[in-house]
Amino acid sequence: MWNPEHYQKAMLFAGIAHADQHFPGTEAAYVVHLAQVAMEIQYAWTLAPGDWNVDLALQCALLHDSLEDTPTPYATLEATFGKEVAQGVLALSKNADLPKAEQMSDSLKRIKSQAPEIAMVKLADRITNLQSPPPHWDSAKIAKYQAEARLIHDELSFANAFLAQRLMAKIEAYADFLSR
Repeated sequence: MWNPEHYQKAMLFAGIAHADQHFPGTEAAYVVHLAQVAMEIQYAWTLAPGDWNVDLALQCALLHDSLEDTPTPYATLEATFGKEVAQGVLALSKNADLPKAEQMSDSLKRIKSQAPEIAMVKLADRITNLQSPPPHWDSAKIAKYQAEARLIHDELSFANAFLAQRLMAKIEAYADFLSR
């Protein structure tokens, strides 16, 4: 069961934290992306409910970029949402102190040390990110992004078969963009 009060609190927090950011390539507020990730979690819960903490997954979905992309301190996130949510968001955040080539593998390792719901958020995040790539991306960049999505699938598909299947379908469809 999920708590709409937690959802609304997380949505408002994320909306304020990301207030000056836009959905890449559009004039839409960045919170659109966060709502899309949360929608994937809700979709999984609706079509394939199971014994998982949808409330945790939804809060982390809405907050997953708060530490990585805003000046939000970890302590504020923990004080506002609790340690489990804050630790999940921290695991979903790339460590900017590492070389770029190591950031994804480090994040995946940290995600796997958390509850499966955190891995579900990463699956949902990549599902939503596999839309039409930005016009300035060449086929090499598109192929690299697709390969990274496969890595995420391979490492985290244990968390939720429904989301893993959706991600694989998006990965396969993403190949259509390689012919640009």
